[in-house]
Amino acid sequence: MPYRIVDLELSEPLPELVPEGVEDGFALVGRWHGRPVGFTLQPVPPGGTLSPRALRQAVEREFTRKVLALEVEAELSGRWPHPDPGPAPSLTVAVCTKDRPQGLARLLESLEVLRPASPFRSLEVLVVDNASADAATREVVGDFVGVRYVEEPRVGLDFARNAALRTAAGDLLAFLDDDVVVDSGWLDGLYAAWSDYPNAGGYTGLVLPLRLDSSAQIEFERRGGFGRGFTRIHHRGAKMHNALHPVGVGVVGAGCNMAFDRRLLDRLGGFDEALDTGAPLPGGGDLDIFYRVIRAGRTIVYEPGFTVFHEHRETLNQLRRQYWSWGLGFMAFLTKCRRTDPALHPRHSAMLRWWFVDKTMGFVKASVQLRPGRARMIAAEIRGGIQGLLGEYDRSLERSRRIREGVA
Repeated sequence: MPYRIVDLELSEPLPELVPEGVEDGFALVGRWHGRPVGFTLQPVPPGGTLSPRALRQAVEREFTRKVLALEVEAELSGRWPHPDPGPAPSLTVAVCTKDRPQGLARLLESLEVLRPASPFRSLEVLVVDNASADAATREVVGDFVGVRYVEEPRVGLDFARNAALRTAAGDLLAFLDDDVVVDSGWLDGLYAAWSDYPNAGGYTGLVLPLRLDSSAQIEFERRGGFGRGFTRIHHRGAKMHNALHPVGVGVVGAGCNMAFDRRLLDRLGGFDEALDTGAPLPGGGDLDIFYRVIRAGRTIVYEPGFTVFHEHRETLNQLRRQYWSWGLGFMAFLTKCRRTDPALHPRHSAMLRWWFVDKTMGFVKASVQLRPGRARMIAAEIRGGIQGLLGEYDRSLERSRRIREGVA
C-alpha cells in the first residue's frame, strides 16, 4: 500500500530503489541542484525493484524538460542580470494552530533549521494559538528560542490570521498550517520570488505530500493533490486565455503555504472572518484573499521553490470531508463575490455553471470507469457546493458576528 517518498538529486548518479515491506512503489521528488523540478508516482510490481535504468526512463519522461528549462534560465540570468530589488524585506512567519502540538513542534523544528541562513533582513516566527483546549501549544512554543506566542480566543482560522496580521512586524507576512513542514529551500524560494518581483502583492508555493502511507493519501495525489506545477506563474488581474480569471483562484495556490505584502493586507481589511470558521465552514478564506489581492491590481507569484510538505488526510472519510469542505468553501466564497463585486457578475455566473458541469462530468466518468471511491469524493464536493449555495455564507456571517460579540 504505502509509497515511499524519495528525493532524487538528478545531478548525481541514480540509485536502485528496492521496496521494503508492503510498499507498492515510490513517490519521486525530482530535484536539480536542490530545486524541485517534478513529482511522480512510480508503482513497482511485487518482488520487483526500480533499477537505475528504469529510474532513468522515468526521470527522462517526467523531469527532463524542466531541468533543461532551468539550465537555460541559469544561462540567461548570467547574461541578463535582474535589476537590484533593493534592501531585503523583513519577514514574519505566522503559524495559526489549534490543538495540534505535535504537528506544530514538527513544523517549528523544520523552520529552526533554516533560520540561521535566512536571506531576509530579519525573521520572526509567530504562533497564534486559536483557542486550544489546553496549554500544550504554549508549552511547545516555549521549547523554541525566539518564537513569539499569541492567543486568539475566538475560534476560526481567519480570526487567527487577523490576529497574526495585527501582531506581525515583518514587511512580508507568510502563513503556514500546522500540518506542513518546510522544505530546505523554502526561505530561499520565497526570497527568489520577492527579489524578482518585489512589487507583487502575494506569493504562493508548491505543496508536496509529507507521506503516502494510506489509500486516501495516495488517491489524493493521483487526483492531483495540491499540485500547481513546477513552473513559476504570475497571477495578474487579466488573463486573456482564461475567461473565468480571477474567479477560479483555486489555481493560485493553497492557504497552507502563502505570503503577502503585510501593508496590502492591512489596506484590504485583513481576512474575512466569516470564512474558514472551522467545522461549520472550514474553507474559503484563502480563495477570498487571493481574489481580493488580484482585484486590488496586485500580482500573486506562484514559486515552486517555495515548497512545503503537507500531511494529507489519512482516511477515506477524512478525504471525503475535505472535498466536501472545498465545495462548501468555494461556493460560500463565490456567494460573497457575487454580492460584493458586481463588475464581475458575468464571470461569477459562468464559473458557477462551469463548476457544476465539470464536477458532474467527473462523477459520471468515475462511475462509468467503475471507480466508486473517486465518484464518492466528487459527490461529496458537489454536496458541499450545493450547501454552500443555500445560504451558508449568510449563516457564517451571523456566526462570526456572535463570536465577535462573545455570545457564541
